[in-house]
Amino acid sequence: MMPLPLTIALAHLAARKRQTVVSVLGVVLGVGMFISVSGLMAGFQATFRGQLIDSNPHITVTDEIRQPPAQPLAMLHPDAAVHLSRVLPRDPVRGISGAGAIVDALSAMPGVVAAPVLRGQMILRRAGRDFAVSASGIDPAREKQVTTLEKDMVAGTLDALGTRSDGIIIGASLATKMGAVLGDTVAVSTIAGTGVALRIVGLFRTGMEAQDNALAYVSLARQQSLQGRPRVVNEIQVRLADISRSIPVAAMIEGRWGFKAAPWEETFERILEVFVLQNVIIYGSTGSILIVAAFGIFNIISTVVMEKGRDIAIMRAVGIPGHVVVTIFVVEGSVVGVLGLLGGWAAGALIALVLAHIPAPGATDPSQTLKVVQSAFTYGLASGIALLSAVAAAWLPARKAARTDPLAIIRGAA
Repeated sequence: MMPLPLTIALAHLAARKRQTVVSVLGVVLGVGMFISVSGLMAGFQATFRGQLIDSNPHITVTDEIRQPPAQPLAMLHPDAAVHLSRVLPRDPVRGISGAGAIVDALSAMPGVVAAPVLRGQMILRRAGRDFAVSASGIDPAREKQVTTLEKDMVAGTLDALGTRSDGIIIGASLATKMGAVLGDTVAVSTIAGTGVALRIVGLFRTGMEAQDNALAYVSLARQQSLQGRPRVVNEIQVRLADISRSIPVAAMIEGRWGFKAAPWEETFERILEVFVLQNVIIYGSTGSILIVAAFGIFNIISTVVMEKGRDIAIMRAVGIPGHVVVTIFVVEGSVVGVLGLLGGWAAGALIALVLAHIPAPGATDPSQTLKVVQSAFTYGLASGIALLSAVAAAWLPARKAARTDPLAIIRGAA
């Protein structure tokens, strides 16, 4: 036998079938849109984050010092009235000292791979036009272990840098601008005043225009020669088997060797902040649909309260407590919310399935479709908002009905 509040609540909902169905459909629409749109945005962020992080090292060690050492005079007289700043060595040597030993020590750690890099600016000249690029001197064998450069190659091979000392790899978009193809020669000059002709031995395409137009790769030895910095490395790229360890591993590297070690969370902090803002906008806009659906529930309960005023007065007169009256109408709202969220789960899963078969924008492969991430968190959040909105919408008019004086209602009806 059903409890009295549930029996009365179901009777009220059955008496107003059309309004009940409309309210349930409103919740279904809200929950379904919340699940599908949130899943689509989560899929986009996961894809973008994967492309961005997988194509870059998880930790970047540079020749910078996060906290510069204190000046000797300041250490000798910490309370002195004279403050000295910008006291630099006469001939500062930039670079990571002992880079080879650091790379070997990192690579010996389980789940850690490291590669040395020397970055510097280059000017590529072809057909009378100059193109400024950021060039990286790399060890091809180690580079393929820390980045996806080898997978991004669309012509030539990454290993060609190890067999040709005069080789250079550039972005396919940059090659198109230069009017160059694989095997062509470009004139290269650096700020060190060196110039040489290099042959294009590879083209890459990452899908990010900023990188495809502004990056170039040469062998580490060639870069050190061009930049006039023999045996110098100014960056160490680190890749982890477990990306979640990036922050503690970076802290360990910085604490042990002193050079600045930036985990990917720090490197791409601005992008992650954009993702947070996107989530706020998406959850806010889709959640507002559920709030609108709650007004439908509020309308039903308010109408029932007005129509059943005499019945409420009789229940109160025969001794039914006010909280039981509130429970009756809250149960009505809860029933609508539960039916709506169950239907919303099915609608959200169906919409997500349809979206997952739509080709991704700009995709050349038909198998590349929109990625939709369905998680228990999204379903739970949508359900929580739906139920909370439904209960709140039912509780407001129910609270008013429970506080009404039954004698005033009966006298008014008479």
